[in-house]
Amino acid sequence: MEYTSHGGHRIWGRKDEEYIADFTLVTRRSLSPEEYQLFSFHFLLGADWRLCCRRMNMDRGTFFHAIYKLQEKLGRIFRELRPYALYPLDEYFNGSIENSWTPDSDPFLRAGSNRTPLRPCWVLDQAA
Repeated sequence: MEYTSHGGHRIWGRKDEEYIADFTLVTRRSLSPEEYQLFSFHFLLGADWRLCCRRMNMDRGTFFHAIYKLQEKLGRIFRELRPYALYPLDEYFNGSIENSWTPDSDPFLRAGSNRTPLRPCWVLDQAA
């Protein structure tokens, strides 16, 4: 569970569960019923190619061709999904990170600053 503060309000979220729900819903909406059945057998239920071929009544070459096509289709959808893409994962879980820090924005590093930065406690331990 994750806690964030937004506009003075506390917000709790379960990022893992939210991702699983988003992944499943996007997949179900994007694939045809036959494609989703193959996807669920192979990726969600973990059936190997032999079991999938027997269950879906297809040969090995057709199965792997269909799997590669599914991976390409879903990869594009996950990457281009708006407003929050499902890939890359670090952007999904951490959001877009802006690094607005500059040496001029740091009061300790500004020219003419009379403040001295505090030393970390491990520096004090080594000095003693």
